Amino acid sequence: MSPHDHEHGDDHGHDHVYGDDDLLAEVFEGGPPDDYEILEIALRELLFDKGVITPAELRAKIVEWDGKTPENGARIVAHAWVDPAYKQRLKDDFYSAAAELDIDTAGPQLVAVESTDDVHHVFCCTLCSCYPRAVLGIPPEWYKSKEYRSRIVVDPRSVLSEFGTTLPDHTDVRVIDNTAESRYFVIPKRPEGTEGLSEEELAKLVTRDSIIGVTEALKP
Repeated sequence: MSPHDHEHGDDHGHDHVYGDDDLLAEVFEGGPPDDYEILEIALRELLFDKGVITPAELRAKIVEWDGKTPENGARIVAHAWVDPAYKQRLKDDFYSAAAELDIDTAGPQLVAVESTDDVHHVFCCTLCSCYPRAVLGIPPEWYKSKEYRSRIVVDPRSVLSEFGTTLPDHTDVRVIDNTAESRYFVIPKRPEGTEGLSEEELAKLVTRDSIIGVTEALKP
């Protein structure tokens, strides 16, 4: 695994247009659909046929989830950096703290953990691809890969180094496993030399990968 192998694109399906007149129309760039795409199409058609969900409802849900992006997570981190009391509220009750910023995190429980000079957190999902989508959007392809899921728990420092992250020997690296019930959110360590930056400027230093924990926040 190297940084060049990491595909940071979205999941399949978000580029499709679900029109009422031609629900079966699909455009697959680069060849025929893979097994997962075929299963997704079959399930979608079955849900439509059974009346469980309508095309309009599905379209609205896609729009809703497309609005959940890493920028939401970055806003939360930046606010936690400048407001220690907010950071504590975030650790105590993520849902309520996010709501203070008008960010909806409805879904599985979210738990915030903080990286410091002494401990660096990184999360994964060893069984599948559980991920804090409510605040980070769609997970990257490498996050769902078997290679990442298996290697990060066995040799995290090597995996982090492939993302360009080298930590001091004294820093304890803790790998946290997401589950169907609980998802984790890493508050990365605030970079040095950012004391004079505004909250908006700080948010630009927070990346999706730094909230996952495979990298640190960007330097100003």
